[in-house]
Amino acid sequence: MKPGTSPCQPLQGVRVLDLSRVLAGPWCTQILGDFGADVIKVEAPEVGDDTRAWGPPFLPETDGLGGARESAYYLGCNRNKRSIAIDIATSAGSELIRQLAVKADVLVENFCVGALQKLGLDYQALHQLNPRLVYCSITGFGQEGPYAERGGYDFVAQAMGGLMSITGEPDGQPTKVGVAITDLSTGVYASLSVLLALRHAERTGLGQHIDCALLDTQMTMLANQAMSWQVGGVVPQRLGNSHPTVVPYRTFDAVGGALVVAAGNDTQFSALCHAIGRPDLASDPCYRRNADRVRHRDSLEQHLQETISTWRQDALLEVLVQAKVPAGPLNTVAQAFADPNTAARGLVHTFAREDGQTIPTLVFPAKLSETPADYQLPPPCLGQHTTEVLVDWLDLPPEKMTELLRDQVIADRSTPD
Repeated sequence: MKPGTSPCQPLQGVRVLDLSRVLAGPWCTQILGDFGADVIKVEAPEVGDDTRAWGPPFLPETDGLGGARESAYYLGCNRNKRSIAIDIATSAGSELIRQLAVKADVLVENFCVGALQKLGLDYQALHQLNPRLVYCSITGFGQEGPYAERGGYDFVAQAMGGLMSITGEPDGQPTKVGVAITDLSTGVYASLSVLLALRHAERTGLGQHIDCALLDTQMTMLANQAMSWQVGGVVPQRLGNSHPTVVPYRTFDAVGGALVVAAGNDTQFSALCHAIGRPDLASDPCYRRNADRVRHRDSLEQHLQETISTWRQDALLEVLVQAKVPAGPLNTVAQAFADPNTAARGLVHTFAREDGQTIPTLVFPAKLSETPADYQLPPPCLGQHTTEVLVDWLDLPPEKMTELLRDQVIADRSTPD
C-alpha cells in the first residue's frame, strides 16, 4: 500500500514532490508522509541523498533492493516515501520534474538560492504551470538578504544564531546541541507552513512560495533567551545545566548517578525541600520565592547538593516522584530506550522490508485520536520506485521509459542489481 491510500489519513490524496536532501527538508516531508501524503523523493541516480553515505553505522549490506549501504542517518528521516532517481541537470530530467510538478500539490527543495532557476524549476516557473502548487524552499539564510547566496548547515546556524553561546559550561567553550536541532526545528516549521499553505490553496486555488531559513528558525527558537535581550538588554550566558531564570532547575549528583531536578514553581520547591529533609530551606526568606532563589542561586544549590549527595539516586527519585517534584535520571541513549515508558508509549516502529531487512524507526510523537500517523513504507532504496512513480503520476509509455533509461536520465532499481 502506498501513502495516501488509507481512508483515515488527513493528507490522503496530497502529492508531494521532494527535491530536498540531508535533514530539514526530509524531516518536513517525512511528517507529511506519516499522515498520508504521497511523497516522491527525487534523488541523483548515482549517489542519491547525501546522508545515505553518512555513516557508519549502516544497515548490513545485502543483495536486496538497491544493493547499496544505507546509513542510520538516512533511515531516520525518509520513511513513507517513494524514491525516484532522476538526473535533473539534464534537459530531459528537468522536463520530467516540470511534468511531475504539474501533478503535485507541494514541492519541497533545499537547493542554493538561484540553482533551480537555472534549470527552469524555480517557483515562478512552476507557478505558471501549476498555480495551486505550494512551493517550499529551505535554505541556510533565506531567499533574500546579505547572506542569501551562502550555503548553510545546522552547525553554522547554531553558531550564528546564538545557540552555541548559551550552550555549555560557564568556563567552557560554546557547544553545539548533540543533534541537528536547527535542521529539525526548521523541518517542523516547514511542514506546518506547508499545511497552512495547503489550506489557503483549498480555499482560493492558489499556491504560494514558502521561504524557510535555518538561521531565522534558530533565532526564533531562542525564545525566552532572546526576550531577555530584547526586553532587558541581558546577554544570556552559558550556565551548563542550570536555568537562567528558574532555580533549582539543574543536575545534581547522588550516590549511584546524577539526576535532574526541575522545580518550576514555589510549591514544587517547597515539596522538594520537605522530600529531602530540608524544610528549613523552604522557609528561609532568601529562598521562598523564585526571584529570591535566582538571586541566591549559589548558596541554595550548594545546600541542595550537599544534602542530595547523601541520597541514593533511585531512592531519591522515588521520593521526588511521590512528592510530585519533576525529576529524572540522566540517561544515556541506550538507557532511554531501555526505559519501560519507551515501550509503553510505542515510540519505536519496526519495518520488515521486502529484501528481508528489519528497520526500526522513531514514530511521530504526537498521538492523534482519530487520524494517527501511519507507517506504510520503510525508507526507500535509491531509485526503488522510479518506474512505478513515472507510470503512476505521468502515465509514461514503456518506450519512453526505455529511452530515459538508455540515456541515463533516470535510474530504476526496483529489482535487485
